[in-house]
Amino acid sequence: MLYTFPDYYSEFKCIADACEDTCCAGWQIVVDDQSLKQYREESGPYKKKLHASVHWGRKVFRQDKEKRCRFLTEENLCDMYRNLGASSLCRTCRLYPRHIEEFEGVRELSLSLSCPEVTRMLLSRKEPVVFCSVEKEGEEEYEDFEPFLYSKLLDARECLFEILQNRNLPIENRIMLSLGLAYDTENRVNKGRLFECDEVFEKYRKQTWFSAAGRKADRCRDNMKQRYIFSRKMFGNLRKLELLKKDWEYQLNETEILLFAYGVNGYQKIHTAFYEWMISENRAELDMLRIQEKTLNRKVREGTGWNWDIFCEQLMVYFVFTYFCGAVYDGEIFVNVQMAAASVSIIWDLMAVRWLKNEKTLDAEDVKEIVYRYSRELEHSEENRKCFWKDLQQQKKLFR
Repeated sequence: MLYTFPDYYSEFKCIADACEDTCCAGWQIVVDDQSLKQYREESGPYKKKLHASVHWGRKVFRQDKEKRCRFLTEENLCDMYRNLGASSLCRTCRLYPRHIEEFEGVRELSLSLSCPEVTRMLLSRKEPVVFCSVEKEGEEEYEDFEPFLYSKLLDARECLFEILQNRNLPIENRIMLSLGLAYDTENRVNKGRLFECDEVFEKYRKQTWFSAAGRKADRCRDNMKQRYIFSRKMFGNLRKLELLKKDWEYQLNETEILLFAYGVNGYQKIHTAFYEWMISENRAELDMLRIQEKTLNRKVREGTGWNWDIFCEQLMVYFVFTYFCGAVYDGEIFVNVQMAAASVSIIWDLMAVRWLKNEKTLDAEDVKEIVYRYSRELEHSEENRKCFWKDLQQQKKLFR
């Protein structure tokens, strides 16, 4: 079995009650059968509390009126862990925020952005992500798995990483190239011409295509009406999703009012001012990054500084790594890159509103909160993701 994971995977450590949020509230925790068996066999003094806190029929932990897990204390610590130790945790609690995507002979491991600490790690990271692989004993076979298609998806994803991590290009150009590559790859796959995919990858690696992507990015950036329409549709799509936390609805309401209340002109005014502010902030951050390591500013070394282009790259790479190869099961190649690009666009809008509210300032803590809250609402519900993908498919022409 081949295990693949980002190079920062092993750096994660849960900060428990020091975290500003908790992963034990807002959604129900599904309990695996092995853990349920272990809980049934508990015979110590904690048995009564344990058994009363498990919904045995639904195989989940019970919640209080605030949707907090029954085991979650007021200090945001796990009461079961405190009484029975780490071995008592169910599979969900042991793994989170680790995420696993499974393919024939391959398991891909990632860390979910819905965890504030994971988002902080990625936000403070300056260097491009590298993916590592290790072989371990064990093998699994899947019915109806297409190994040749999977191989081409791996090649496509590798090409996407090359494009997204090419810092000689503006981030908008890289996103446009990524969307184009995914669209053309899906086109070849749908026509049964997998053998032509290699030509697509080579085409997008050529520098002659960089300028074309740049022109398309410029047109998209300058076409404020199209951006306004797309943004309104994306926030409308978010409203269709299952609400995991009540205050998320308030955040959506606030964003829509401030961004869209005055039409295209109001939207353009906010984004033009925010874009200019971000350019100046990014320039200052990049100037500090160019200083030799031994004289690096303390702010940059400790990761409290941040740069949008770099973080946007990390977000795109995260979404592509996590979801792109899942197209081997459903053929949805383009929509997975669409989701990455749309997520970046939504996060940008949320950041612009937060910047406006904060009297035209924005720091890493603001960005961290925006990203992990967005990830929680979208990524932790299979129905939410499917609904979001379905709506994105209707917007395909806007990305072409």
